[in-house]
Amino acid sequence: MIRSAAWRSHSCGDLRAENVGQEVTLCGWVDNRRNHGAVHFVDVRDRYGITQLVVDDEAATSAAEQMSGLHQEDVVQVKGTVRMRIEGQRNADRITGDIEVVVDSVKVLSASATLPFEIADHIDVPEDTRLKYRYLDMRRSPLQRALQLRSKANNAIRNSLCDQEFIEVETPMLTKSTPEGARDYLVPSRMRPGCWFALPQSPQIFKQLCMVGGLDRYFQIARCMRDEDLRADRQPEFTQLDLEMSFVDEEDVYAAVEALMQNVYQAVHDVELAIPFERLPYNDAIALYASDKPDLRNPLTIVDVVDVAGDLDFVVFNNVLESNGWVRAIRVPGGASLSRKQIDNVERLAKESGAGGAAWCKIGAEGPTGPLSRFLKSDAGQAFLNRIEAVEGDLIFTIADTPRRAQVALDVVRRESASAMNMVGEDDRIVWITEFPLFEQNDDGSFHPAHHPFTCPVAEDLPLLRNGQKEGIRSRAYDLVLNGVELGSGSIRIHDKDLQNEIFDAIGIPPEVAQERFEFLLRAFNYGAPPHAGFAIGLDRLYSIMFDAESIRDVIAFPKTATSACPLTAAPSVVDIQQLDELGIKQVIETEQEVKS
Repeated sequence: MIRSAAWRSHSCGDLRAENVGQEVTLCGWVDNRRNHGAVHFVDVRDRYGITQLVVDDEAATSAAEQMSGLHQEDVVQVKGTVRMRIEGQRNADRITGDIEVVVDSVKVLSASATLPFEIADHIDVPEDTRLKYRYLDMRRSPLQRALQLRSKANNAIRNSLCDQEFIEVETPMLTKSTPEGARDYLVPSRMRPGCWFALPQSPQIFKQLCMVGGLDRYFQIARCMRDEDLRADRQPEFTQLDLEMSFVDEEDVYAAVEALMQNVYQAVHDVELAIPFERLPYNDAIALYASDKPDLRNPLTIVDVVDVAGDLDFVVFNNVLESNGWVRAIRVPGGASLSRKQIDNVERLAKESGAGGAAWCKIGAEGPTGPLSRFLKSDAGQAFLNRIEAVEGDLIFTIADTPRRAQVALDVVRRESASAMNMVGEDDRIVWITEFPLFEQNDDGSFHPAHHPFTCPVAEDLPLLRNGQKEGIRSRAYDLVLNGVELGSGSIRIHDKDLQNEIFDAIGIPPEVAQERFEFLLRAFNYGAPPHAGFAIGLDRLYSIMFDAESIRDVIAFPKTATSACPLTAAPSVVDIQQLDELGIKQVIETEQEVKS
C-alpha cells in the first residue's frame, strides 16, 4: 500500500520485491545502526514497519557521512532506491525483509536527546518511568500493537451495533451528582457559585432517558470517572461500551451482546466465538465456585459438607455450624502430588483472605494423611470423604467460616489449587451470570442495591418485597464473565414510576431525597416510558484479556498509576490561587500536626 504524503512516498512497512528499482522517500525514526566499515546499515521505523537502509559503493558519495551522524530515535527523511537483499541476508521475520534501500540522501528532521530507556519490545524499566515518557513507550511495538488492536476492536463494535440498528449518542460529561456506588469527581461552577457538576460514573440515567425519548436502541463508547481506591484492573477514568434497548427482555440483550462479541473476536483474533454463551444462575455460581465471576476454565468445584461435618468431632467445624456458618470442601484430583510448601502457600492465602485457615488432607493408599486426617478415621470420616467423592491421590481442602469470609477464601483456594496443578484451560470461557439478588447486606445490617437502584426485580418476588423482605429477592440483572473477570453488567430496568419509588423506599431513600436526586428521571417516567433494558462492558478489562496484556494500563494510551497520578503531566497538581478565587473556593490545607491532632 502506498501512503503518499508531502514528506514521503511510502511508509517503512510498504516496500516489497515489486518495488525494486523505484526511487522512494521514507520518513521515520532511527531504530538501529550497524557500521561494518565499507558498508553502513541503518534501520528506519514507523508504525507500519521497519526498512533497512544501506550505504555501500552503490550509494551516493555524501550518504556515508550523513548516515554516520545519526543517533537512535532521530527523525529522518531518507531518499534512495529499492533493491533486493543478497540471498542469505533476507529477513523472513520482517515484512520488508526481502529488500533494502540504497541511500541517496538523509535529512535529520528532528534530533533526539539521550533516551531515558531503550525503545525495544522487552525492557526492564519501572512503570512510573514508562508512564512519565509515555510518548516514548508508545514507540515500542507491544503498546503500538495494543492501541492498533483497540482501534480495530472499537470499529468492530460500532459496525456490529450499527448493523443491529443502534444509534450512537454522546451523553454529557458535566452532570448532576447522584449516588451510584462510588465517589463522584466534582467540578465547581463559576457561573453558579456554591454549585457543582459531577463527572459521570456511567451514562446510566441518560441512556434510560434516550429510551423515553424513543430512540429505541442506543450505544456509546463512553468515558466514565469514579473516585475510588484503585486495583490492578481499575482506573479513575475508564472506557465502557454502553447500550440500551426498548421493548426487549433478557434474551434480546444476550443476543445483541453475543453478536458484537463475535465480531470483536473475529476482527482481533480471526476466531469465531460459539454462541449462545453459557449461562449460570447466581446461586449456582456461588454454590459451585464461591464466586459470581467464576473462571470456568478451572474444573475444580466446591462441595457443601454442612450435613456431614458435624459428625467429625472437629471443634472448628462445630463452632462454625453453631453460628450457621459455611463448611465447604474442594477436592483437587491428583493434588496429593503437591509439596508441603505448595500446600502451605494455599493455606496462607486462605488466611490472608480473612478465613481462619484451610484444613487439609491427602488421600493415600493407606488412607488420609495431614492435619484433617485425625478427624476422618471413623465411619463419619468415611461418610465425609464419600460426600466429596475423594479417591486415592486427591488433596482435600476445607474452609469453615462465616458465609462472606468462607466465600472469599474458597475462591482463593480454588484458583490457587488449580494453578498449582496446571489445571486451567487455555480456551476462553464466557458465561452469563443471571438472577442476581436485588439487594446486598452491609456490615451494619442495612441493604443496598446489588447493581443499581434502577434494576427491575423479578415479578414473582414483588409480593415478598412489598411485605418488607429484602434478603433473597431476585433481580433481572445479568453479568458477563470472561475467564474469571467480570466484563460488564446489565439489567432489565424499572420503567414504572411507582415501582421505582418502592425500590427507593426499600433502600432507605426518602421520597423527598429521591425527588431531589432523580427528579428529571422520575418526571420523564410521567410521559410514557417504554420497557427497556441495557448493558455495559468495561472495554479496558476486555482488551487487556484479549491482547494478553499484563495490566489494563498496557491497553490505555495515557493511563494513571495505582495512586491516580499521571507521571506524564504531573497531574493532579496545585492550581493558581486566582483560579480558586474565581470559583469562590477557599482552600484549607491541614499541616501534618493538625491532621494528627
